[in-house]
Amino acid sequence: MEALSSFELEVARLLVETLHLEDIKPEEIPPEEPLFGEGLGLDSIDALELALAISKTYGFQLRSDDKENRRVFASLRALSQHIEQQRTH
Repeated sequence: MEALSSFELEVARLLVETLHLEDIKPEEIPPEEPLFGEGLGLDSIDALELALAISKTYGFQLRSDDKENRRVFASLRALSQHIEQQRTH
């Protein structure tokens, strides 16, 4: 399995803590695996909770009506890269 970068691991920890994913460790999340559907199996409620946690932690909003959300939330790697580009602190 591909190793996570330190920032991907940080985002994975946020994901696991926010969504109370007790059956998976942050370092076990494959960086390219889909977060929704057949991947981690997240749903739209999880996306809202995760967006709120990202807003609180990194200081920017993920809007529910953004056309880029499917790409942004495609995988842990895509989400991490988006946060790195957008964060304010």
